Amino acid sequence: MNDDLSSAAHHHAHVVVHPVQDDPMTGPYRRVDILGEHVGKAYDLGDVAEFCRRAGLDELDLQSDSMVDWQGGGPEVWE
Repeated sequence: MNDDLSSAAHHHAHVVVHPVQDDPMTGPYRRVDILGEHVGKAYDLGDVAEFCRRAGLDELDLQSDSMVDWQGGGPEVWE
C-alpha cells in the first residue's frame, strides 16, 4: 500500500469553509472543501454538517479548530 494513502487514512479529514460570498440570486453562502475537493455551497451550518455527513464524517466536531478551518469567521458567520 502507498505510504501516503495509509498515513492519510489515520488523519482526520480536513474541512475548509471559505469566507462568505454573496450571490444575488440565492444570497450569502460559504464555499466548502473537504480533503481539498470542492463539495458545494453552504448557506448555513446545517449545510456544512450535511456535506460532512455525505463524505462519511458524521462524527466531525464542526466547532473544533483542528477539524475545520473556518476562514473569514467562525461557524456563526453567514452574512
